[in-house]
Amino acid sequence: MRRDLLKRGLLLGAAAMFVATSVPASAETLTVWWVKGFYRAEDEALFRAIEAFEKKTGVDIELSQYAIQDMIPKTVAALDSGTPPDIAYADSYDFQVGAKWAFENRLEDLTSVLEPMKDQFDENTLSTTYLYNDTTKQRAYYSFPLKRQTMHIEYWIDMLQEAGFQESDVPEDWEGFWSFWCNDAQKGYRGATGQRAYGIGQPMGVDSTDSFFSFLTFMDAYNVKLVDDEGNLLVDDPSVKEGLIGALTDYTTPYTEGCVPPSATSWKDPDNNVAYHNKTTMMTHNATISLAGKWYDDMTNPALTDAERETAKKNYYELIRTRGFPTKPDGSPMVYRSAVKTGVIFQQARNKERAKEFLAFLMQPENLQPYVEGSLGRWFPVTKSGMESPFWQEDSHRKSVYDQFKAGTVTFEFTKNWKFTILNNENVWAKAMNRVVNENVSVEDAVDEMIARIKEVAG
Repeated sequence: MRRDLLKRGLLLGAAAMFVATSVPASAETLTVWWVKGFYRAEDEALFRAIEAFEKKTGVDIELSQYAIQDMIPKTVAALDSGTPPDIAYADSYDFQVGAKWAFENRLEDLTSVLEPMKDQFDENTLSTTYLYNDTTKQRAYYSFPLKRQTMHIEYWIDMLQEAGFQESDVPEDWEGFWSFWCNDAQKGYRGATGQRAYGIGQPMGVDSTDSFFSFLTFMDAYNVKLVDDEGNLLVDDPSVKEGLIGALTDYTTPYTEGCVPPSATSWKDPDNNVAYHNKTTMMTHNATISLAGKWYDDMTNPALTDAERETAKKNYYELIRTRGFPTKPDGSPMVYRSAVKTGVIFQQARNKERAKEFLAFLMQPENLQPYVEGSLGRWFPVTKSGMESPFWQEDSHRKSVYDQFKAGTVTFEFTKNWKFTILNNENVWAKAMNRVVNENVSVEDAVDEMIARIKEVAG
């Protein structure tokens, strides 16, 4: 579509898909590639920021939006051909490519933009973008933070009640929590309803980012540290292997005991959501509150009937609970890892200075906050002011997210050792799960294989 459709799409309040043209960018044209929003409100907030920037600067922005699964392949192809966009953002850059691109000297240093606003960011947000460049042999701000996510537990209150339990019956200790959903809740629900629902929705697919984020949370529960602050591997420490065995045992046991849908080993990212919304599962863990957010979006969707909107409202406000994980096996509270979603400006970009100008404009609270809040709670702010917006106190789901982040977070291994992006792409974590549940490999042997692969790739 031509660029003028962007303005038309904004006026209509519709999310549009823009395809990049083959016409070279002019000096006053900025090429922007952006992931397609999960909700209409996200895209509309982005469109408003773009129009405001155009009006302020006279720069014409050519926006192309793609689905999340297409962003990395398209960006890599553009880099290989020497024609990358001026600025780009995708929800998966942080996990899979950002640190690698920084190491390979493909990214523009954004220190001049981010350093002046450094005090605006919450801990472990801006620091996550401080990446190592093997050409300069130094770290710098090679990506920019827009929003973040962490792991949550969500369950159906009505399914729990149908099973004969109240929320106060859910244990808070690690072993008791998982045993309750796997045994008591599932058994009670099946006995009361005659329906073959499962107690736990456990993502285990190799093609799923949910599966490795979830497993790494289990690993954190066992206090496993795979790298030190300099990025050196710690996997030869016997306590690391012991912790990985504990985490993998706990992650795979519900499946082997029949408390997880058999299809979970092939789930992609949307599939645990689908199973939850269909009430095939009573409880699941997810790296955003999109499970609850789907019903919030439905209850405000004018295209649905009054009855459908009323059902959605009841689900959101009354029947779904968002909460954190139980205490760790050692009894201490969970500390969550924060996945900071990042964008980049490429060294090969034709209009880097204008791209930096747009970035500085987008990071202003009047532009960034509506964009983040347009996700209906699916993403959490990276700035201190954004965190304290009344938006995060408006209902129990958002308040739960707020409380988890306010308790403090830790970062991912790839911020210290970029080669963990390769391990995440391979999903060595889910491969180990599948070795146990599909190939009858012992947990100990699967962990040995995992450690060997970590050493081979990241050593």
